[in-house]
Amino acid sequence: MVQSNFFQVDNETPWQDAGPGAQRQVYGFDDNLMLVKVQFEKGAVGAMHTHPHSQASYVASGAFELIIGDQKKVVGAGDGFYVPPHVLHGCTCLEAGMLIDAFSPRREDFL
Repeated sequence: MVQSNFFQVDNETPWQDAGPGAQRQVYGFDDNLMLVKVQFEKGAVGAMHTHPHSQASYVASGAFELIIGDQKKVVGAGDGFYVPPHVLHGCTCLEAGMLIDAFSPRREDFL
């Protein structure tokens, strides 16, 4: 099994480019689960995409217009959303903020 260290410290966890205006930090993971923090600048776009992972996300700050399948909704701090595997989804950041994403299984493309 591949897994992360037991602890991840914010100022010791590297940021990765996640597209224009977005960065991510990969936190704890093993073969079945991954936690990721994503920081967005206002106006940044999470392009429409699909992946084979289940995704549950928490809006830690900011505001985002989300499209999941054929549904569109604006979510803000304290809200959350779920994306089933293989469902087309994306977001536009309306107010600079942060998403906390959990994926199952882990995102190999983030390692």
